[in-house]
Amino acid sequence: MYFENNLLSLINILKCVQEFEIPFFVFSSSCTVYGNPDEIPVTESTKPKPAASPYGYTKQMGEQIVNEFAKSAGTQCILLRYFNPVGAHPSALIGELPIGKPDNLVPVITQTAIGKIKKMYVYGNDYPTRDGSCLRDYIHVCDIAHAHTLAIKYLQNDKNDLHCEVFNLGTGNGVTVLEAIYSFEKVTGVKLNYEIGPRRPGDVIAIYANNDLAKKVLGWQPKYSLDDMMSTAWKWEQRLKTDNNIFTSQPKELN
Repeated sequence: MYFENNLLSLINILKCVQEFEIPFFVFSSSCTVYGNPDEIPVTESTKPKPAASPYGYTKQMGEQIVNEFAKSAGTQCILLRYFNPVGAHPSALIGELPIGKPDNLVPVITQTAIGKIKKMYVYGNDYPTRDGSCLRDYIHVCDIAHAHTLAIKYLQNDKNDLHCEVFNLGTGNGVTVLEAIYSFEKVTGVKLNYEIGPRRPGDVIAIYANNDLAKKVLGWQPKYSLDDMMSTAWKWEQRLKTDNNIFTSQPKELN
């Protein structure tokens, strides 16, 4: 399903980009392209290792497809390598809505706190990290969104030297799973029901970004802290529970 959705859909979109002569294209890539890196933080020039999951492989191949497309089609492209996008819009009008049981950490945290999930599991506490749990670079979705607007402006202003350029989007700080849990408990006052479980296949041990290039070239600067990420994610989860009509809210409310 990952290969079908992430690759066939990308090819169909690029066909439309070519047919309608769209000049600029920004691709949502991922830090999963790096696999389990030998050194962290990773830079855009870090040599990718084998991906740890089918999702990671689709992002590696997606980048190759966009690179080849940029060479032949003349469309100016940017690859944005998201690290771990979390949080929600501060208005609590837009947020993450996983289909079925979530696999990503923050929705699992908020759904456990709200009672949708009875107990959450921390997959492994024997990794070579500060507290034994996996280490990630969590980045607020609003910071990710801002990077997209800057990337488009960068291309519109003809500042790019190559047909396809790549930028890391992360805070530059590594956070363990347990540290993320503690942050949530601190900002919300809600104690989470969690248990340490065995390692989960496909999990990278530790990764976080060197984001110097995005700062220097795009003028991008992450603004939201880990506590902000947890606070906005929790407000969104609470709204999902209390407002059954959230998906019929008028767009004007976002102004």
